[in-house]
Amino acid sequence: MRTDAYDFGLPGELIAQHPSKERSASRLLLVDRASRSVSHHTFSELSKLLPGPLHFFRNNVSVIRARLRAFRPTGGAVECVLLEPSDSDALEWKCLVKPGRKLPIGATFAIKDVFQAEVCGRDLTEGTAQIVFALQQHASVVEMADALGELPLPPYIKRDHHVPEDNSRYQTVYADRDKRMAAAAPTAGLHFTEAILRQLEREGHFFHDLTLRVGLGTFRPVKTDNIEDHPIHRERYWVPSRSYEALHDYIGKRIAVGTTSVRSIEDCLRNPQPDLKPGLDYSREADLFIIPPYQFRGVDHMITNFHLPRSTLFGLVAAFLTPGSEEGVEWLKAIYAEAIREKYRFFSYGDAMLIL
Repeated sequence: MRTDAYDFGLPGELIAQHPSKERSASRLLLVDRASRSVSHHTFSELSKLLPGPLHFFRNNVSVIRARLRAFRPTGGAVECVLLEPSDSDALEWKCLVKPGRKLPIGATFAIKDVFQAEVCGRDLTEGTAQIVFALQQHASVVEMADALGELPLPPYIKRDHHVPEDNSRYQTVYADRDKRMAAAAPTAGLHFTEAILRQLEREGHFFHDLTLRVGLGTFRPVKTDNIEDHPIHRERYWVPSRSYEALHDYIGKRIAVGTTSVRSIEDCLRNPQPDLKPGLDYSREADLFIIPPYQFRGVDHMITNFHLPRSTLFGLVAAFLTPGSEEGVEWLKAIYAEAIREKYRFFSYGDAMLIL
């Protein structure tokens, strides 16, 4: 399919620059696939809209304060965004660095008395750099980033500075601090509050955690003429043994919180590990490209935000609207057109959609 089929016009004022005043005050557009109808609600009404009981699968990853501001020996400013550690050395990280042209292999930058970093490799295709850190105060790069870094808000949030609310609102309430490994938030989960989670549990719904390391690849624009030719990014994920068992045994209808959960579930079900030992996590790199037409194996319903034009996430949601066909692309554009008319807020800090 031509990539321009995924395009749509979006007024800039609908790109959310701040979260809603309260998490559950976000708007919620309900899509009923059986009746091909939509209705308008707030996220606080979620429990009233769900069939039940459902099994929720959610990504409990925590976002690193991954944006570091440092200086070259000449005094020039450097911005370094941590993406993921090397498998072999937790002091070596894949990063985005600016200004890239002034940081060739062998270049260094530092924060005095905190760390020194050296560029040890470059990937010109990805536009990333391999950085080795020498720490002077902290036990790990993540600990250092927690102390000095900023949350890496997406590029379409155009503000001169962070505000205090970002530190809490760009994390889900169920983010696991021991899973600090993401460069971007699983944003469909940002609407949940502790009160909503307790209410859903009281009403008989179940929750299962998994962890997918959300990288900046999720924001990478599609530049190919045909969507199928786009080189899909890979992301490491982990599924605890109980969640793995819940996925592979029929336990009832499943609802995925966000596209990262969808990708983890579908990739896991397509790559089973029959000899997985009890108590061990299942883990692999998701390389699954979900676009129409696609048949889903493990997701019955989905909660998601409103995504960018010409994006792989737009394609994933379109595939979910009409599994096995390409009709979901035009239907999703019609749904988005209504959301635009109704002034829904788009992207990471925006409103949500529930697809039943």
